[in-house]
Amino acid sequence: MSDDVRQASARLTDDELRRLDAHWRAANYLSVGQIYLMANPLLTEPLRPEHVKPRLLGHWGTSPGLNLVHTHLNRVVKARAQDALCIWGPGHGGPAVLANSWLEGTYTETYPDISRDTVGMERLFRQFSFPGGVPSHVAPRHPARSTREASSATRSPTPTEPPSTIRTCSSPA
Repeated sequence: MSDDVRQASARLTDDELRRLDAHWRAANYLSVGQIYLMANPLLTEPLRPEHVKPRLLGHWGTSPGLNLVHTHLNRVVKARAQDALCIWGPGHGGPAVLANSWLEGTYTETYPDISRDTVGMERLFRQFSFPGGVPSHVAPRHPARSTREASSATRSPTPTEPPSTIRTCSSPA
């Protein structure tokens, strides 16, 4: 493939950029919502103290970067029908990993009570770093998938994976 063809195929359309930006913003909102909100996930009513968690845990600072990597890596995986293995953690990227797994549907496949609607979003927010919920860091409980449909996984690369597999690692401790 010539460099001109490669460059042309690498350019994103305005619609592709709009969709990537929307996904990134949604993942960022879901990340911050997990840290701060217990109720009213779509802010359909004025924010009140009882909507906010009494003890805030989770690292917002790592989330936008992880969400950006996940958004673009997922684009590459889908565009190239590429196998990918992305290892998140250890560290405090839990909100980003959960946000993206919820957006892509993997979280709901693993935990059907955390549905992909307003009720499920509130449950996702409430359980994050809360007694009886999930930890604020990437942990084995976080669902993952290592297929072409998704790009996050919590397992190590194996020698049997094809050499064309994309591997990325992130440790935002």
